[in-house]
Amino acid sequence: MDVILHLDESLFYVINSTGQNVFFDWLMPLWRDKLNWIPLYIILAGIILYQLKIKGLYLLLVLGITIGISDTASSKLIKKTVKRERPCRNTNLPEVRNLVHCGGGYSFTSSHATNHFAVAAFLIFLTGGIFGKWRYWLWIWAALVAYAQVYVGVHYPLDVICGGILGVLIAYGTTFLYRQFNRK
Repeated sequence: MDVILHLDESLFYVINSTGQNVFFDWLMPLWRDKLNWIPLYIILAGIILYQLKIKGLYLLLVLGITIGISDTASSKLIKKTVKRERPCRNTNLPEVRNLVHCGGGYSFTSSHATNHFAVAAFLIFLTGGIFGKWRYWLWIWAALVAYAQVYVGVHYPLDVICGGILGVLIAYGTTFLYRQFNRK
């Protein structure tokens, strides 16, 4: 386990320090801020409602439940069980570039990664036909949000990788349940 954590910290430094540039220093704090994505959320919801009508309303309701489950699993269950310090709070680490407020709580798993991958996976699993080839951009969007968490100094790569996997698994589960109830 020590080897994995050491590799995780090494990769963190590559992303947080070595890979820095002025443009990303400006972009990544904005990219990771969920409030900046409200227009996208509204557009996606509008497309879903326009295309699916009443079924779209149910789909958005289950998407909300998916986000609630993913956020609770990440921030209330896993983080409070694992209790891994954020890199920006870890006093055993050398200099960490903090581009945003460090935040409270623990690091593993990243709730940003969990939630964004849950949203992307849920929408891809259930609305692929509506968004066509654009649906693949949802994976890129979620991955860049996760990357931004490491870049700004608030998460390790393993936090966002495991958060992404958790989000996809939760979306898979809620998608399965949605399809089961939708058949009836």
